[in-house]
Amino acid sequence: MISDFQELSEKISQLAAMTQALRSENAELRMRAVSLEAENTELAHRMQQAHDRVAALLEKIPAPAQDEEPA
Repeated sequence: MISDFQELSEKISQLAAMTQALRSENAELRMRAVSLEAENTELAHRMQQAHDRVAALLEKIPAPAQDEEPA
């Protein structure tokens, strides 16, 4: 009977340790997710800026004359 309680106590201790480890891992993953979301937002902003610059440059390129044939 005592060994059953000891075994149960050990299993509870293991469960508590595993629960704590999972909580810690979840907290780390949440922080990483927030960091990646911020990085993604920044990269999307930079891509939009690059797109805008390319579009502005393309607008500055003169259109080919109508009577010229493309090379």
